[in-house]
Amino acid sequence: MKSSKYLEELRTQTAEDLNAQLVEAKKELFNLRFQNATNQLENTARIKEVRKNIARIQTVITEKANA
Repeated sequence: MKSSKYLEELRTQTAEDLNAQLVEAKKELFNLRFQNATNQLENTARIKEVRKNIARIQTVITEKANA
């Protein structure tokens, strides 16, 4: 149920906010991958979570563009 609340939160945001959030999530993913490569990352499940959040943000951006 966490993802449905997150999606509702995303749908209420403007396109500019969504794009800013997308950039921030991609930066976080890059940092997580870098930490993983240097064996500094403790919670590897966070990579999967961030990737899914990026997909959710992109989906909402596409929905708004098509509406």
